[in-house]
Amino acid sequence: MKNKFAQFLLAIVFAVPATTLAQAGGTDSGLPAAPSAANAPSAATDTGAVGTSKIGTINIEQAIFASNEGQRDFEALGKKLEPKQAELKTQNDEVESLKKQLNSDKLTEEARANLVKQIEQKQKALERSVQDARDDAQSQQNEIAQRILQKMAPVIVKYAGDKGFGVIVDTSNPWPQGPVLWAAPSVDITKAIVDTYNVQSGVPAPAKPAATKPSTSGAATKPAGSASKPAAPTATTKPQTSTPPTSQ
Repeated sequence: MKNKFAQFLLAIVFAVPATTLAQAGGTDSGLPAAPSAANAPSAATDTGAVGTSKIGTINIEQAIFASNEGQRDFEALGKKLEPKQAELKTQNDEVESLKKQLNSDKLTEEARANLVKQIEQKQKALERSVQDARDDAQSQQNEIAQRILQKMAPVIVKYAGDKGFGVIVDTSNPWPQGPVLWAAPSVDITKAIVDTYNVQSGVPAPAKPAATKPSTSGAATKPAGSASKPAAPTATTKPQTSTPPTSQ
């Protein structure tokens, strides 16, 4: 999963045109322009400028899923995958039912051998179906994440330039898997990016389920729509991300 997401993220880095980043930042690169050789500052001044550059963090994974567009599209994907989940459950129930038949004392050796062979065949078919469903769910999930990240990347670049950030580091993976050991909450721009992106995308926030009034009979009332549904295969597994694209 991590490799797949890293591959499409790498494609995004090179796919975002420089002109797009320039428009997003209001300068040639979306960030303050580098000084030319003719008027380059002294080493001391340059060191001071670097020292005052701010470093920010963003959880790209969280930003994608927390955006209104992400919530809408991943919820829709989960519902889309529910029929496949039901199909897999039926296959699994059939295998379990056959396994229970093995406990019968009335089976002949030949019948038992045939039953074992049947179970093995159905078990293998189930495993293949589960793997195919998982791969399909991950592929569709990555497509959603890629589409959102392509539109979110210029928002990140513009925000970083406007707020004077010199570096934005992705914290989707905690240390030691990720590069950040510790960062103060004050430098995290995830919520700001989500809020800005929500305004730009125009996608409204998902509707919250209506609260259920207490039952007058004293019996516990079950909120509407609270019936548990089987989780779609790996649809809720969050993709692993890397650092968002920055302008060159």
